[in-house]
Amino acid sequence: MFSLLNLQSLFGLIVIVAAAWGLSENKRAFPWRLALGAVGVQAALVLALFAIPGSQVVLAGITGAVDGLTVAASKGAQFVFGYLAGGQQPYVVGNEGALFTFAFNVLPMILVISALSALLWHWKILKWITHGFGFIFQKTMGLGGASALAVAANIFLGMIESPIVIRAYLDKLTRSEIFLMMVVGLATVAGSTMVAYATILSAVLPNAAGHVLVASIVSAPAGVLLARIMIPEKPGEGGAVADYGSALKYDSGVDAIVKGTADGLMVVMNISAVLIVFVALVALVNIMIGWIPVFGEPLTLERLLGWIFWPVAWLTGVEASEAGRAGWLLGVKLTLTEFVAFIELGKVPAAEMSERTRMLMTYALCGFANIGSVGITVTGLSVLMPERREEVLGMIWKALFAGFCATLMTAAVVGAMPASIFA
Repeated sequence: MFSLLNLQSLFGLIVIVAAAWGLSENKRAFPWRLALGAVGVQAALVLALFAIPGSQVVLAGITGAVDGLTVAASKGAQFVFGYLAGGQQPYVVGNEGALFTFAFNVLPMILVISALSALLWHWKILKWITHGFGFIFQKTMGLGGASALAVAANIFLGMIESPIVIRAYLDKLTRSEIFLMMVVGLATVAGSTMVAYATILSAVLPNAAGHVLVASIVSAPAGVLLARIMIPEKPGEGGAVADYGSALKYDSGVDAIVKGTADGLMVVMNISAVLIVFVALVALVNIMIGWIPVFGEPLTLERLLGWIFWPVAWLTGVEASEAGRAGWLLGVKLTLTEFVAFIELGKVPAAEMSERTRMLMTYALCGFANIGSVGITVTGLSVLMPERREEVLGMIWKALFAGFCATLMTAAVVGAMPASIFA
């Protein structure tokens, strides 16, 4: 049964696409067929995992796999960190909730998933899944082989690892294809962080693992659409053909585990450093502006972000009464990374936020589109294709806008669907 909130999400979907068109380099080249196809692919993917009979079994399997990975990762963390990671406590604990430590309970999961992903890639399991999605994107959205493979790789790998998969074709990509690769990289998340997000939300959102997985998959077509709207492909260009070979290779299973762990360690160190610095900067800003009273309370960056992003959150289909808090989460994602935003979303008690808003925010937050990722993208692509660094720098802020809007578009598509699908 459709409601006004569903219509609100549909309106938001139109506004998001219109905003991208407003920044288009060629407004006459609006891809109508791609727009309909991308939204159709998004809706079909959501329905496939939530509405088709038997899909709940799949979701239960995903949740069970995440739970199993969480237990396994905690065993490894407890072996190294002992009671700090949730092992046997040497003293009586008065506050069980205070035992949860982000560094010891969440970050080790990224190491385990990174190593496992590398092993599955070496065994060709993840590679063939990626190729399957690449084939689908190539046939349904008219992407060139190399672009389609990069888009598919972004669903499971990071925004820098996925270009490595098509490294042999980077010099053949057009400006539009490079922009598309950047946007999709910012609109999705890596498999290693998906599980961490699901772990953070598992206590407050039913089927959290399924929602996070679907969010990253479904945001890929949204990123493709918005990228094609903002920087359309010129007639006669593009379509670099890939033979689906890959530059991402490992010598053996052990080599995959070792290198995957090393890559995961870099991710963990980057996340830890960024969280420390950005949270400290927010605290510093709050100290500087806290003397300013607004409506009887001290002004904080969180309140400012809530006001600025209130209409943005509302456009996804969030109720007006909750749009302020949801808007704050979107602002946190953009400035402090999606990791902080997911942590804050997980802290909101179930009674203080509706399940619909929490679900929509899960989709809206599930992407690497934040200010910190701008530097990571520029640095990574500059190493992979130094001759096109200026081109990347000229498009990076547009890519950030498109990547941020892609997850909002995904949330709007989900919000436009009847609530009974997710029951």
